[in-house]
Amino acid sequence: MTRYTRLTGALLLGWAACTAQAGLFEDDEARRAIVDLRSSQEDARRSSEEMRRSMLDLQNQIEALRADLARMQGQNEQLARSVSELQRQQRDVMQGVDERLRKFEPIKVSLDGREFMAEPAEKRDFEAALGIFRKGDFAAAQTAFVDFTKRYAQSGYAPSAYFWLGNARYATRDYKEAVQNFRTLLTQAPDHLRAPEAVLSIANCQVELKDLRGARKTLDELVKAYPQSEAAAAAKDRLARLK
Repeated sequence: MTRYTRLTGALLLGWAACTAQAGLFEDDEARRAIVDLRSSQEDARRSSEEMRRSMLDLQNQIEALRADLARMQGQNEQLARSVSELQRQQRDVMQGVDERLRKFEPIKVSLDGREFMAEPAEKRDFEAALGIFRKGDFAAAQTAFVDFTKRYAQSGYAPSAYFWLGNARYATRDYKEAVQNFRTLLTQAPDHLRAPEAVLSIANCQVELKDLRGARKTLDELVKAYPQSEAAAAAKDRLARLK
């Protein structure tokens, strides 16, 4: 073997060793790359799972919030309905209270040319008594008006009540009491719209009692006191017949 041959063999052995060593290096790099890739994939998988769990948790939280919101809205709607119902009940109660109070509050009354304040009970009882009179039940009307004048002695209805009481007694021929009732009206309210009629009624009672002198005197007083009244015109005719 020549020197050249030996050198060539040595070079070939060296190249083979280097090649083998380079192959080993390449295998290590490949394995590390594979390990790194697998590690990255595992990390990505874990990150993906964590993200999915986070998204699921977030979705659950959103659903829980929606449920809470829906429940709160339902509660608010129920509360609004309850408040509305309470307000309605309060209005009903207040209206009922107002209506009950109005039953006792004085009211303005206009009767026989006079205006006055009266309790609702006064108005009711007076109208009830007058209704009995107009039905022609004069005995019952007397009882009703007597009761009224006792119960409501200071009432604005009193003069009119005495007028109708006098007429009820005249109708039952209780002339003396009728005269007293008419005189009570004149004492309480000489300017009352019914005053001229009351004076004429006194004269009529006196005629029925055969007190013609007293009747003429009463008729003369009527003409002088209430000259423009219809009762005064009737008094003049009555005087002409009594003379």
